Amino acid sequence: MHKKIAEALELLKILGLPPSQQNPRTALCLLALLNLTSDRSWKEAENPLIGITPIMKWIKDNYQKEYAPNTRETFRRESMHQFVAAGIVLYNPDDPKRPVNSPKTVYQIESITLDLLRSFNTKKWNKKLKEYFSQRQKLSDLYAKKRKLNLIPVKISSKNKISLSPGAHSKLIKAIIEEFAPRFVPGGILIYVGDTGKKWGYFDKKLWLR
Repeated sequence: MHKKIAEALELLKILGLPPSQQNPRTALCLLALLNLTSDRSWKEAENPLIGITPIMKWIKDNYQKEYAPNTRETFRRESMHQFVAAGIVLYNPDDPKRPVNSPKTVYQIESITLDLLRSFNTKKWNKKLKEYFSQRQKLSDLYAKKRKLNLIPVKISSKNKISLSPGAHSKLIKAIIEEFAPRFVPGGILIYVGDTGKKWGYFDKKLWLR
């Protein structure tokens, strides 16, 4: 069990995760994403769709490490977010337009990354690793572009535009700013707008301090 966690920690470093993510929590997240229990080899790794709460339960059941329910946000912001940003993990691949705060949110190891990790501790590892890094930047750029396509554009003024995360709540914000306000609050000036994905999406600090 400890060996598998140590190997996962080694992989986090090799894959270039920031030092703040090179910790047992993120290593256990990686193992959960791969459904890799301590008695299974890396070549048996899988890539199921799995959410934060199921990840925490999986860790408790398979590695006897229990995290408090109120640490879900820590898992999301300080482990999963970095995986997604690096193109290592896909965010809601089954429904990219799912709202950020949806309880149905799931994650999945990206297929090329899965192929690489299955070769860990085998003769193919060095070759696979070289191939992986030759296209790593392309992968993260590709998935960043895909995520951007799902954002909801909101026109604040003729000069200001922002993007909100997918979801009905963001669509409502867009309708209020672009349709309701001009009709029912003519001449009104927007001071602040944010959503679950980006709390400070727009903030006119100068106007607020007047």
